[in-house]
Amino acid sequence: MEPRSPGRDATAVHVPVLLREVLQQLRLEPGLTVVDGTVGAGGHSREMLKVVGPSGRLIGLDRDPMMLGHAGKVVSGPNMFLRHSSYVELPAVLRELGMTGVDRILLDLGLSSDQLSDVSRGFGFLSDGPLDLRFDPSSGKSAADVLAYASAAQLEEVFTEFGEEPRAKALAEYLVKRRTSAPIRTGADLTQAVAECPAIRKQGHSDKNPATRIFQALRIAVNHELEHVERGISSSAYDSLNPGGLLAVITFHSLEDRLVKNEFRNQDRWVNLTAKPIVASPQEQRFNPRSRSAKLRVAQKKV
Repeated sequence: MEPRSPGRDATAVHVPVLLREVLQQLRLEPGLTVVDGTVGAGGHSREMLKVVGPSGRLIGLDRDPMMLGHAGKVVSGPNMFLRHSSYVELPAVLRELGMTGVDRILLDLGLSSDQLSDVSRGFGFLSDGPLDLRFDPSSGKSAADVLAYASAAQLEEVFTEFGEEPRAKALAEYLVKRRTSAPIRTGADLTQAVAECPAIRKQGHSDKNPATRIFQALRIAVNHELEHVERGISSSAYDSLNPGGLLAVITFHSLEDRLVKNEFRNQDRWVNLTAKPIVASPQEQRFNPRSRSAKLRVAQKKV
């Protein structure tokens, strides 16, 4: 099947992960003020809004304007507020809305299926669109720019720190050498370049696409994802929660999960409600393969 470019007018295909578990762990009830800091296609928000009811309020944030367009089709009403913003900027959003605090916050840090299927931004391995990888295409440098201008040492650092790629040095040096004759402009270009690297060819066949870690590393780098996670949890979310409020975070790789786990261990600030992360049931994993790597952690802000 050829990848498609959803755009703002297409129907969202993303299936929210750990939906039942999120609703249970957030202990939602009518009248609460809830934030979905990564609203995406609105799957989690739609169900949370049903529980908090007309007396509650729900604020949905997203850095990606395309995903806000999807969310606006499934969640709306006088008590629903959608904003093009990062969850890091939540305190400013609350000031704009005249709110002083919220009761619940959800952060789903995964990449949406709709983003993956948008060929115009290069998220997919076979995408023939520009290798952008930014959640907000109007901010910062694209992944193609990073690959075009970064030094081998800089690329090695990105691949190592954000992709945990064991062949980072060899890949970085090969991509810098290759770009002089064959610039990397699309997702398909990057996938092909990684596959052609001698260090990758020497390893032989693997069930996992060898470009997986490189795509992850570049996406994290251009979106400053780990900085957002660290600041978003330890500062923005904490400062915005009312005492006794709950924060739920869904992560999809070890780098994010480590940050969340370490923050929730701070007993001066949080009561950690999940000693071990909650994972998807076997049934959900069969129905939605993206959920296989999802981990949910929940903590309560100390009173």
